Amino acid sequence: MKRFIDTFRHIWSIQELRDKILLTLGLLLVYRLGSNVVLPGIDPNSLAQLQNQASEGLIGILNAFSGGAFANASVLALGIMPYISSSILIQLLGLAVPAVQKMQKDGESGRRKLNQITRYLTIAVALAQAPGYITNLMMQGVQLTLPTGAFWSLALLTLTAGTIFAMWLGERITEKGIGNGISLLIMIGIIATLPQAFLQELVNQISPSGGGWVVFLLEIVALYLVIMFAIAITQAVRKIPLEYAKRVAGAKSDSAPRTIGRSYLPIRINTAGVMPIIFAQALMFIPLTVMQYAGATGESATWFITVFGNIQGFWYNFVFATLIVVFTYFYTAIQINTTQIADDLKRSGGFVPGVKPGADTAEYIETILARITLPGSILLAAVAILPSVAMKANMTMQWANFFGGTSLLIMVGVILDTLMQIESYLLNSHYDGLLEGGRVKGRNATGM
Repeated sequence: MKRFIDTFRHIWSIQELRDKILLTLGLLLVYRLGSNVVLPGIDPNSLAQLQNQASEGLIGILNAFSGGAFANASVLALGIMPYISSSILIQLLGLAVPAVQKMQKDGESGRRKLNQITRYLTIAVALAQAPGYITNLMMQGVQLTLPTGAFWSLALLTLTAGTIFAMWLGERITEKGIGNGISLLIMIGIIATLPQAFLQELVNQISPSGGGWVVFLLEIVALYLVIMFAIAITQAVRKIPLEYAKRVAGAKSDSAPRTIGRSYLPIRINTAGVMPIIFAQALMFIPLTVMQYAGATGESATWFITVFGNIQGFWYNFVFATLIVVFTYFYTAIQINTTQIADDLKRSGGFVPGVKPGADTAEYIETILARITLPGSILLAAVAILPSVAMKANMTMQWANFFGGTSLLIMVGVILDTLMQIESYLLNSHYDGLLEGGRVKGRNATGM
């Protein structure tokens, strides 16, 4: 406990770090306040049906990601997700569009251009999503205090402006605060639902039909174990041994003696992070949502909506897990260019012992990557379907969402990244790190 208190005292004593943390907390507070501001033209007392819709099923998951803004008909109801969608699209375009590939390789200037394109694309995505959200509001019987035409125009502009504002808050946190701003906005939205979910589950378990205090305490222990499991997946690394041959200082000929330095090439078991789950969920959401709003009829359509609308069902979770495995391989291939790694090693005088530099090294790394991605993808799929297992065990949906899936992995990853940044300030100021006997291990940023 003394070490814990001393660490916070050291954090507070570093003025730059203290200012960054306070700024970050302030902007996050603004975001949370905005999530409770109802769209102009809506009677707040008529949101009961919308909130019931957002308490379960796929809409419940979307509502959890927005921190309740979806159910509140908030000005930030679309949240930061249009920006995430745009960022993913830009990454995919980098695989096929030469102009985007060139910008990705142009360093800081290319990064600024891509950021600007992502911002414009975010506006387009928000403008495309806003009518769907407004239509859903009308279908849920929300009462308007403005004429329908005026409300549509005002709501469309407000929802788009809300997304732009959320994007601006995230960028300010990244530039001036601590941690990745976009990821922190998503995480704070998820955590905001934790107190209510905790209380609902407590009431559910101590009720006559519940399992009582013992079951609730066992759930707390299970949640702790799941969090430890998620941390292990996030931090697990396979190290490929390398050797670096460097010329002795002052040597002029190619035959000069060399010094050999040993090192490792770390490859994460879960390189793709949380992105495969996001891809898979989007692919599960889109067809179902389109069929529901299109009013699809017929035996096949009814079967599809019934089966894949049940997030606790076998087929939903089987297809979901399969898609996660597929997308893990896909996203890992996007993130790691084995040919470029092999070329960089060759140029820097590095090599894998027993493997020829160049194409053979690229093939060797690709083989290792394929082998470790399989268990990583299976573990990721297991975490993703844990909420369904928890709901089968009679947990409320809101509480079960914290037992796995995107919510848990985002929270674990963002917290580890933020702690790593704080620890770097402490170490640079000659203070002990946050964890005794080691340092916080971060992960590759995925924007999530």
